[in-house]
Amino acid sequence: MPRRMVFVMVAALAALSNAVVADPAGAAPLAALPVPVVHPIQVTGPPAERLNLIILGDGYQADQQSIFLADVDRNLAVMWATEPFRTYRSYLNVYAVEIASIHYGVRCDPDGRVRHPDGTIRDTGQREGPIDTKNTALRMIFQNGCNDPLARGTVYGAAPVDCASYADAYPPGVNPCETGNQAHNRILDTYVMPVLGIPRTSQNVQTLAIFNTFTYGGIGGTSATTSGGSPQGPLISLHELGHSLGTMADEYPYSSRDVIRPCYTGGEPGSFHHTVYTSTEQMVADQQKWWRWLGEESLSGGTIGLHEGGGTFPCGQRRPSEHSIMRWIGFDWDQIGREHMVARLTGMRNAGQMSLRHTALGTVPADGVLWVETGHPRYHELLVTWSAGGAVLDTHGSRSLDLGSLNLPPGTVIRVEVRDPVGPQGIDWVRNPSDGNTSTNSGYNGPRFVQSREWTVGEPGVTPEPPTAEITASTMTSQPVAGDEVVFVETSHPADRVLNVVWSLNGSPLPNPDNSRNLDLGALALSAGSHQLAATVTDPADPGGVSDRVEWTIDNSAPTAPRTLSTPLTTLPGAIEHPVYFDGWDMLLQPQDDLTSYAGQRHVVGQLRLDHDGWFNYFGFPERPMPSSPFQFRHSGTNVKALTYGNLGTGGLSRATFEQTLPDDHPSGGFIPGFGTHLVEHRAIDPSGNIGPADSYRATVLPGASPACTTTLTGRQNRVTASTGVTCLTNAQVAGQVTVRAGASLVVRDSTISGSLVSVGAQAVQLFGSTVNGAVTLTMTRQDVTLAGNTFNGAVVLAGNTQVSANERYSRLAGAYGPMLVGNRVNGALSCSGNSAAVKDFGAPNTVRGAKTGDCAAL
Repeated sequence: MPRRMVFVMVAALAALSNAVVADPAGAAPLAALPVPVVHPIQVTGPPAERLNLIILGDGYQADQQSIFLADVDRNLAVMWATEPFRTYRSYLNVYAVEIASIHYGVRCDPDGRVRHPDGTIRDTGQREGPIDTKNTALRMIFQNGCNDPLARGTVYGAAPVDCASYADAYPPGVNPCETGNQAHNRILDTYVMPVLGIPRTSQNVQTLAIFNTFTYGGIGGTSATTSGGSPQGPLISLHELGHSLGTMADEYPYSSRDVIRPCYTGGEPGSFHHTVYTSTEQMVADQQKWWRWLGEESLSGGTIGLHEGGGTFPCGQRRPSEHSIMRWIGFDWDQIGREHMVARLTGMRNAGQMSLRHTALGTVPADGVLWVETGHPRYHELLVTWSAGGAVLDTHGSRSLDLGSLNLPPGTVIRVEVRDPVGPQGIDWVRNPSDGNTSTNSGYNGPRFVQSREWTVGEPGVTPEPPTAEITASTMTSQPVAGDEVVFVETSHPADRVLNVVWSLNGSPLPNPDNSRNLDLGALALSAGSHQLAATVTDPADPGGVSDRVEWTIDNSAPTAPRTLSTPLTTLPGAIEHPVYFDGWDMLLQPQDDLTSYAGQRHVVGQLRLDHDGWFNYFGFPERPMPSSPFQFRHSGTNVKALTYGNLGTGGLSRATFEQTLPDDHPSGGFIPGFGTHLVEHRAIDPSGNIGPADSYRATVLPGASPACTTTLTGRQNRVTASTGVTCLTNAQVAGQVTVRAGASLVVRDSTISGSLVSVGAQAVQLFGSTVNGAVTLTMTRQDVTLAGNTFNGAVVLAGNTQVSANERYSRLAGAYGPMLVGNRVNGALSCSGNSAAVKDFGAPNTVRGAKTGDCAAL
């Protein structure tokens, strides 16, 4: 085992060979390909005792490897921010493999992305067109991407076109016409597995290939793939690892994005997170599938139940949650997915056993010391229970047992049980009590979470060992630790004694009950900021002699995700920011943290949550430049390649676009656009794992739009009469009355009207963030009355107005709306009568100091 956990993001490129070969495709001469370089990004223990994630680069040319490593960091940042990877990070070793490709990009990229001068493959608006001539190291190809503009599945392909012509670019003996799978296996066997010291076919190996394009794509399987440059690339990685590592199926409602399939009519699906059950009561009675979790608040939003659609069908199959990462990337796994994924991590994928090192089994001296070394979750401790002759010993969870102090007779059986408290009586992540070990039946009593070992006590006579004091492993030291994680050390193990471990914080000793190797930082209630932590091991057999020490920086500073919102119609007063918009708005997040204790630039993860409906990883916006593109919230989202993003309506942020057009009586139909008031929370997670406090705001979205101004008035005005067209008052101060004649329109923004406002038969009247000191009378308006964020110091009368729907689907399914009266302050009386429908506030209440009559009485 390495003496320290290692976390190294190496940006230096391997030296290139001076040999040059001609590119048959007609490009400039190519340097002969350098050999792949293996970077140990995170090594937490012997590869035989860890789940080993190997990240390979494809389509990155020799001078683009720093871009590959930056893409690796972005992928890992999101992974470490997502449970259960966040908690079980130390159960993984991670290696990145630089592999130079002859060409950049991916074969049959449906968007044919172009290389920038800085080496990045991003969206410039230029297109090469879908081509099948690229020669990349792992032969990645978009399946049918040369013909299908919606292609997304990216796999290891066949030998590239004219492959034999590039023979001189490869090392001697390498077949230039090998397939992608052959290249994958050759590179692992030749360069990677010798570093790990285990075979490629080991059950605890998982590969992820990152291919070099801005285009969305990826695929699951034993060898998962993802797009390095796509804004959603790290989220694709998690989804595909849900397939590859987690053996989960897709929960989305399509096989092809733009094709509406009929409802599923088959039998019970084999997937553990799909079902044909229609009754939660029956599922509980039969104790099937996710019955133990029904009714819980879902980690990915909403309530765990039976949600229509899944398994690539829009209906007929049901899934546990409205949206988890297996349905729409960006969300977390729900409890059913997390329960399964944590078993796959602790059991090292298909190895099926929780790692446990220990004293050699057999007969041990009655005066010797037994020990075990367990895994180390970051936010809780494993339970270690020792017993002698069946009687439980009070050892306070110690990883060592000094037999000499127990005076046990020969023949006594010593047993230790190591248990991860993931069950309902612990952290409540796994509710399946099974002791099984299959991919779909890994319960909290099974070997992925529980291990035991036994020894037999013999005669005294342990052989004393010479002085030693060595820390053999620890929480990684090459980057700061989070302010609430459990830090650990492991030490050498003399056969006849237990070494002493002393902790200190900022130079002052910390209590160390029971000589513990673990320290729960969360229990220390540290002040905000940076702290210095140290652990020192000494040998009681050599007081004042040899010792070993390890130090950490504690990052207890919270990251932030400042927001920038698009310009609103107006902003309502209140404790939190509350803008008002027509149709939707944009939000740019800039996740940031103090990274002075980190090596190099590191990715900080941003997250958002809409209406308490599950945290969603912020990535800018699909098909838009990173990181400068804001996330777009719209009443019905934005269609990007047959998927909808930023949806405020039924079904949450993401949907298949066709779902919004399904008939109202379809099992997955009845989509209602998301007009109204929404709560948005946003936060950041830094590289050490600190989750910053959430900031929040409200936004009210109204149907419609403002008409284009034909006349704009600003500054001081005596009286204003809108006779024709659209008169706009912007930052104006009107001393007298404002009159709107029949057929004309008025739009008032951030203005003051000292007199009254009278409108009879106008086309539209809109006021935003303005003050009217006199009475307001709006009657017989033909199209639109929208009043938001204003102060009315006199009486307000809204009578006989017709509000024409700006969104037929919303009015049909949510109900017709009359004049829009949103977040105003009315200091006089408010009267509403005879309008085409009741006045509506769209979730932003008005404050009315005077009497309320007519249909406004219910406001």
